[in-house]
Amino acid sequence: GWLFRRMMACGRRSGDSKRQVILFILCVCVCQSGAETLRYSLPEEMERDSFVANIAKDLGVPLSQLAARKARVVSEGNEQLFRLNQNTGVLTAKESLDREEICPQSDTCTLVFKIFFENPLQLIRGEVEVRDVNDNSPVFPEKEMVLEIRETTSPGSRFPLESAQDKDVGINGLQNYSLGPNPHFSLALGTGKDGVKYVELVLQRQLDREEQGELNLLLTAIDGGSPPRSGTAQVRIVVVDANDNIPVFEREVYEVRLAENSPLEQLVVRVAAADPDEGSNGEVRYAFTQTSELSRQLFQLNPATGEIRVAGNLDFEEAKNHKMVVKATDGGALSAHCKVQVEVLDVNDNAPEIALTSLTASIPEDAPPRTVVALFSVRDRDSGDNGRTECSIEGDLPFSLTPTFDNYYELRTNAALDRERTAEYNITITAMDWGKTRLSSRESIFVQISDVNDNPPEFTQEVYTMSVTENNSPMLRIGSMKATDADAGKNARVNYALVRQEDKEQPEVSVNAENGDVYILRPLDYEKVRAFEVTVRAADGGSPPLSAQAVLRVVVRDENDNAPVLLHPSPDSSAAGELVPRWAPSGYLVAKVVAVDADAGQNAWLSYELAKATEPGLFRVGLHSGEVRTARAVTERDAARQRLIVLVRDRGQPPRSATATLAVALVDGFSEAHLRVSEEAPAADPDEPLTLYLIASLTCVSALFLATAVAAVVVKVRRARRSETETLPTFPTTATESTAGSLPRSYVYDVCFAAGTVNSEFRFLRPLFPCFPAGLPPGPGEQRSSVCSQDAANLGGEGD
Repeated sequence: GWLFRRMMACGRRSGDSKRQVILFILCVCVCQSGAETLRYSLPEEMERDSFVANIAKDLGVPLSQLAARKARVVSEGNEQLFRLNQNTGVLTAKESLDREEICPQSDTCTLVFKIFFENPLQLIRGEVEVRDVNDNSPVFPEKEMVLEIRETTSPGSRFPLESAQDKDVGINGLQNYSLGPNPHFSLALGTGKDGVKYVELVLQRQLDREEQGELNLLLTAIDGGSPPRSGTAQVRIVVVDANDNIPVFEREVYEVRLAENSPLEQLVVRVAAADPDEGSNGEVRYAFTQTSELSRQLFQLNPATGEIRVAGNLDFEEAKNHKMVVKATDGGALSAHCKVQVEVLDVNDNAPEIALTSLTASIPEDAPPRTVVALFSVRDRDSGDNGRTECSIEGDLPFSLTPTFDNYYELRTNAALDRERTAEYNITITAMDWGKTRLSSRESIFVQISDVNDNPPEFTQEVYTMSVTENNSPMLRIGSMKATDADAGKNARVNYALVRQEDKEQPEVSVNAENGDVYILRPLDYEKVRAFEVTVRAADGGSPPLSAQAVLRVVVRDENDNAPVLLHPSPDSSAAGELVPRWAPSGYLVAKVVAVDADAGQNAWLSYELAKATEPGLFRVGLHSGEVRTARAVTERDAARQRLIVLVRDRGQPPRSATATLAVALVDGFSEAHLRVSEEAPAADPDEPLTLYLIASLTCVSALFLATAVAAVVVKVRRARRSETETLPTFPTTATESTAGSLPRSYVYDVCFAAGTVNSEFRFLRPLFPCFPAGLPPGPGEQRSSVCSQDAANLGGEGD
């Protein structure tokens, strides 16, 4: 009522009376469908699309609502048996319904369906009862039933007959039996506990085979349908002749011994029974009785001859004896029995069977000898020597077999194990019996050797030599050290570390603990350190860990990071002054530029070239010696003051260089040179102590030099007098050769006193005249110096 009022209120608000009626009808339909189940009845075997019900009428739903609400019928199960027409509201059967097929062995047959509405959602349950129709006749399993009844059978004896079957139910099912008219038999009907009717044939009068040897009766089964249906079967009665003699076997028990590998069709034994009767009563047939199914499958009995032959594969292990009972029946249905006992003899047809009881899949390599690895048993289903077994191991393995009890064996180690040599063993165990034809079987046991930390790491090299160019970037990788460990797992995990030494500074390298990569921690300077060595330890992850050491030698490669450094002339002083006489010939040594390079190799190979000169063609520089010489003879036209710039360059990539500036004065004689030098030299400060120190030093050096020169001249003169030819004296070499490159050859120095100065000072001038070899006179216009010696690089200064 509440739902109805709500719908009416909605209808009033909408102002549509037609909608009110429709909502009312839907409300009534919903209430009715939810309160009951639609039930219908339909006889079976109706035609296709037979009418079942008018759903729209029964539900009181307008036809327009069926389509609007998408009504449809849904049957239970996968097969849809009904169809709903949305236009007419009629429910029909899609196919002809067969009750016996839909509901076999059921008295009632009810089909359930559901009417499904959408918008709004609604589900209505329905049932259709399929009524049985008498469309099946009773049927006998066999059209003819044969009964053998002895003529001596007494009246009143009952003989069960096969019952007929009717697929219909209820009144349409089987109801009664009838027997055709005859003088000897009648029918007796009964109902079992399960409600099934059965029929028996009752002998009313004794049979006489000589009067009638066979009777044919018609048995009819009738159902209760309208009209009734029936089914018939023929009952043939065979009258058996009376027999007063039974068969007799020759022996009551037949005993046979038979090998289990006997072939098929082999004769086992022949049983025989005699019957003194004549005719069919004397004809004996043989059959197994009270015999197991296995024996029936293994042996075959000829029913006519009594021969028993092998029909299957005998197996001593499955059955050692077979006991059979043979029944001999004559034509009069009299029978006798005998026993046949077959003993199966064993043949070696079974190989030994190996069964593992326990197995240790992994054992440590330091396991002591006699460690048990596996326990197994061996069984042979044969008997005697055929079932006696022995076991062995194939191959030369560190394992042995030890028998225990009841055919059990232990697999033990008999030697020390080494996982690094053999990590796993595939042990093949062979079990062999003692039969005449020996049979064997094999079982493979896989045993893995677990690792023990018994191997230290090994470096691939005792000494690793790596190189790095100086001025490298920090944390530069320069190589890797590799150590291997023959163990496995964590015992083979190698960690690398530097061996610290307390008396040494912190090393310049670092080693990655995981992979052995070597890194340079900070930039290196070849000029400070050219090579160094550290010790690296490799330790495994075992407990306790094992380790090994290797030497890491790092060689620093030179980089051209140093420019040449001038030793002479000094770069700190102003342009060096050199004096060259006007008469200097070509090749005259003017000066020597001396430079060194802190680098090594080709980075320190220096070359000299004349970069700039006042007179470019007047002077030349030795490419490797640094000697500045005149390229031609000096002429009067040449300027008195010459300025030379010498470029010193190394052979690095890129090359580095330095320049030396030389001031050369061309002089005509000693006095002129003295005056020019005096004019250029600044006046000395009389109060400056440094001037006094220099004067004193120069005085001492000059005195020592003069004394040495005089001594040399004296010695030379004495030697010259002894000579056969008159030659001029020469002066010996007093200076040693320089080690910093090629130094100047023989220099000629002049010692003079500077006049016209405020304070007298000692001047040590540059070479004025070359030394000439003994016996060679000076050239035209040349004067021989008073002092001649070999000069070192450090004597080529200005002379202050």
